[in-house]
Amino acid sequence: MFTGIIEEMGTVEKLWIGSSYRLRIRAKKVLPGTKPSHSIAVDGVCLTATEVDRESFSVEIMAQTLNKTNLSLMKEGDKVNLERATSLSSLLGGHIVTGDVDGVGRISRIDKRVGETVMQIEFLPRLAKYIVNQGRVSLDGVSLTVADCRASNFTVHLIPFTLNNTTLGLKKRGNL
Repeated sequence: MFTGIIEEMGTVEKLWIGSSYRLRIRAKKVLPGTKPSHSIAVDGVCLTATEVDRESFSVEIMAQTLNKTNLSLMKEGDKVNLERATSLSSLLGGHIVTGDVDGVGRISRIDKRVGETVMQIEFLPRLAKYIVNQGRVSLDGVSLTVADCRASNFTVHLIPFTLNNTTLGLKKRGNL
């Protein structure tokens, strides 16, 4: 389980598409103490580290995961949000995030304002029963509060810290 508090942005260093889909991700903060078999959330998706060295870690991604997430769109050089699994003694600064993805949304609007950015996300109708005003969502692994929820979209308000320290600051209208 995770908290949705991103530890760092990593960089997709290498990807392999063959009998399986594999990524090698360059990172710093999530590597100390991480060993093969440990869980790391990559853009909110719980993945198992298969190899770990001083500068990067590798993961394998199943077809089912690729079909339910936006990980199949990754390219070398892309930034990703990273978080190690939480422990019972850790602070729970965000909300409990399982790393199991329910669906992919699309950014339909980004409004930059003084001190905040408002992002509107369109989602599939089947997800409507899970999204409520003042409820919690995880976008690319980032724990956020739903500011306003409608039948097919919701909005979140992002502070500059979140934009500067997660991949949400790199997003554009139309991104998944």
